[in-house]
Amino acid sequence: MAFGRLERTSAPQPMSDINMTPLVDVMLVLVVIFILTAPLLAGSIRLDLPRAEGTAPGSPGESIAVAIDAAGQVFVGGEPVDGAALAERLRGAAARRPDTEVQLRADAGVPYGRVVEVMGAAHAAGLHRIGFVAEPQAAAPPGSAASRP
Repeated sequence: MAFGRLERTSAPQPMSDINMTPLVDVMLVLVVIFILTAPLLAGSIRLDLPRAEGTAPGSPGESIAVAIDAAGQVFVGGEPVDGAALAERLRGAAARRPDTEVQLRADAGVPYGRVVEVMGAAHAAGLHRIGFVAEPQAAAPPGSAASRP
């Protein structure tokens, strides 16, 4: 054994840098959540569409989506509009393509007169193709009055 000073190892020093890995992981999870929920927020107009037999999606083409909620408020492309703005949007669509189809979605509780007003605005703007959007009819249980001829 030698006399003299003994070498001592120093204790590990604390890190002075921020560990970025957990921060990046949290941010990536948040981005994925926003990507998944963004399309769900786009269709936020709540409508109780009427049901009808023989409803099938039409051929994709140039169309403008018009919706009327239970309170009678009109939406074009998901945005609420008043009468003047509705007429302007419909005229703009007719100017771009005269064969544009108006896809009209009206709540089952909307008075018929309100639907006719929107149809009249479409005709006045020069749009004569109107498609009524409805939910498919649910199959009636066997033996019920709806399933008998």
